[in-house]
Parts: sequence; C-alpha cells; structure tokens
Amino acid sequence: MNRLSEKKRRRVRRKIHIRKKISGLPDCPRLTVYKSNRHLYVQAVDDSQGHTLAVASNIEQKLRDIKNKAVDAERLGQIIGERLKEKKITKALFDRNGYTYHGIVKNIADGARKVGIRF
Repeated sequence: MNRLSEKKRRRVRRKIHIRKKISGLPDCPRLTVYKSNRHLYVQAVDDSQGHTLAVASNIEQKLRDIKNKAVDAERLGQIIGERLKEKKITKALFDRNGYTYHGIVKNIADGARKVGIRF
C-alpha cells in the first residue's frame, strides 16, 4: 500500500473514532473542518436533523483571497463565528475531522474563539 493511501486511511479511522463521541445539536452544533490541497471548508452541522446551519469556505467569491495557509485560516474561523453569532449560536463542538490539532485546524478554532464561540 502506498504512503498516501495509508495516510488517508489512518485519517478516516481517526475521524470515525472522533465522530463516535461528538454529535451536534441545534443550540450547540458540530463545527467540522475539511481541508484539501487548494481549499478550506468549515461548516456547522446539526446532527439531530441532519442540517447544515452555517458554512464558510475559500471557494466563496468574497473569500477567494484566503489562501490555504495557517495565517489566513484564522480569518476563516472568524467568518464562521460571525455567521453563527448571527443565528444566535454561541456554543459549538469542534470536530477536527481526523486532522491533527495543529496549524490550519488550530487557527480556524482560534478564529472562532476570538469572535466569541465557545467549544
């Protein structure tokens, strides 16, 4: 098995292990992060109904200037935090989606905390 497929398999395994323990609710959604080589995606999910409450990504036209760097990830976290604040949501569960809590993932969480979202 090559190195990249093994790396992906281990990340998916960690993701499943994390998802067994956390589940989002309407007043405390699950804030999940996905990162590809080109884009970052953050969404707040209510798992009880299966709805996405808020989304932020650097695919959006207004957010195209956010690069896939740790410095810019904090701004993306602030944007998702502001969108949750508009819906009067102040608490969330952070789902790192199998990624290590380091760099981009950590800065997204810190950005949301700066706006006032509690994990």
